[in-house]
Amino acid sequence: MTPQFTIITGASGGIGKALAIAYAAKGHHLVLGARNTKKLEETAAICRDQGAETSVYPLDLASQSSIQWFADSIKQQSNKIDRLIHVGGISQRSYADETGLAVDRKIMEVNYFGTITLTKALLPLLKAHHSARIAITSSISGKFGFYQRSAYSASKFALHGFFESLRLEHEKDNISVTILCPGSVNTNISKHALDAQGKPFDQTDNRLSGGISPGKCAEKMKRAIEKRKKEVYIGGKEILMVYLHKYLPSIFYKIAKQNKPE
Repeated sequence: MTPQFTIITGASGGIGKALAIAYAAKGHHLVLGARNTKKLEETAAICRDQGAETSVYPLDLASQSSIQWFADSIKQQSNKIDRLIHVGGISQRSYADETGLAVDRKIMEVNYFGTITLTKALLPLLKAHHSARIAITSSISGKFGFYQRSAYSASKFALHGFFESLRLEHEKDNISVTILCPGSVNTNISKHALDAQGKPFDQTDNRLSGGISPGKCAEKMKRAIEKRKKEVYIGGKEILMVYLHKYLPSIFYKIAKQNKPE
């Protein structure tokens, strides 16, 4: 049987790395992308040790040429794709009125434009499969805004609009689209987040340090992708905020104000 051909971005660490390892255990043929090629190779080595054929390509979601090169490299490997899983992205830790517009643009370029550019470049190979899966890592911040997340939330909101539309447009091609919305996951995303000047925040977010492990998050994500779920929320008690925002907004805003950063 031909191995499943699965692409994962942001696979150099955190959730992306955990997902790569989880799919390697199932014998998938993996293509991994991220900016940090050294850490990407470390992920690939673990996947190969599990017997999974694994290819690694540098990928900068802020660069159109890098995305095109990544897509072209994949097209040289295969004429169809089973899964395209978007994990790569960047977060934010800064108040809107202190954040330079260049930072807003950078976050939108990486999280939104980078993701949809790669999707469009690979869509012909996904359509050729006739039963492909696309998964997008959003966030519970893609369901509601929060302190110091203005640009980040905006970029995630945008992903929901684009991929919900794409899901409807390509139902005829039997392409499933799963939007993954993690809450607090214990990763280094806050360290790499951008501050008001566009520099790494370089601090550990207390909410994340108390979150679920990347491995547990990845397993829940994989289960949702394989079941072709449309949208799933993953995390701890913070997930309740999604439902409070929708059904009891007055309580949501009361709790949100109590969680203002110090």
